[in-house]
Amino acid sequence: MIDKIKELIAEAEAFKAQTKEEVEAFRIKYLGKKGLLNEYFAEFKNVANDQKKEFGQAINTLKNTAQDKVNALKAELENASDNSTSNLDLSRPGEPITIGSRHPISIVKNQIIDIFSNIGFNVSEGPEIEDDWHNFTALNLPEYHPARDMQDTFFIQTNPDILLRTHTSSVQVRYMENNPPPIRTISPGRVYRNEAISARSHCFFHQVEGLYIDKDVSFADLKQTLQYFTTELFGKAKIRLRPSYFPFTEPSAEVDVYWGLETETDYKITKGTGWLEIGGCGMVDPNVLTNCGIDAEEYSGFAFGVGIDRIAMLLHQISDIRLLSENDVRFLEQFKSAL
Repeated sequence: MIDKIKELIAEAEAFKAQTKEEVEAFRIKYLGKKGLLNEYFAEFKNVANDQKKEFGQAINTLKNTAQDKVNALKAELENASDNSTSNLDLSRPGEPITIGSRHPISIVKNQIIDIFSNIGFNVSEGPEIEDDWHNFTALNLPEYHPARDMQDTFFIQTNPDILLRTHTSSVQVRYMENNPPPIRTISPGRVYRNEAISARSHCFFHQVEGLYIDKDVSFADLKQTLQYFTTELFGKAKIRLRPSYFPFTEPSAEVDVYWGLETETDYKITKGTGWLEIGGCGMVDPNVLTNCGIDAEEYSGFAFGVGIDRIAMLLHQISDIRLLSENDVRFLEQFKSAL
């Protein structure tokens, strides 16, 4: 039997393989659970005592020889596989990598956030699916208030108290409920209104609303803040504030920026006037402060909101707001070089 083991050792030493499958078959034959080695280990108890030492040494030699052969063949085949790539033409150009780009809405939103961050405003966010209190009632719009019709709301049919937010003022309410004055925050986000879709309006769009609450805040502070913002963003300092009405601010105003009439897109966006309304603003109504748990006798503040979509259309000369949501790759690729 020892002679047979010596023959197997010689056979294992001489074994050669061309494929990994052949190596695996060799391993199973010698080292597998039902392989030759296990058979000889099981036979060990039947060997005469005077032969057990030599028999055991022979089995161990066979085991080590088979294992070393498996390892050597595997390494040899792996090296051969690596060397096969040497025939590749490394001078050939690689496959082009498609470079992504930021959406114009994201570009403008980040610019606005940076501008207000420089004067101490933080960023606050809230849910797009909102309840009646935060979207309307807390903002001086109680149930059946006629001004609710101004916002053409999308209500959730199964629960009339739940709706898609019509402005990010709801985020400001949540912020005031959880943070004492002084407050200086902006709330960017997507909002929804049931409006007809056209080149200048959509049923969903993006806003950045700002809120400043402190002692002795005046309308002059609001105007100066808006002047700073428009100058930083557009590089043009000419703005105008037109008297308006918002239930949650008093007095209230619309904010227009003079863009000029240099291109055909300018004429389309500004309706030939050169002026473009970018948002609304006003002093926070004392009722809103009270609803949010802030002492209206001690504190005052201003709020404003600007439309990101319209600003993006101005800055990037986009003539149709629908392009911002159609995900046309040809359109989006134009902004690869933008920040």
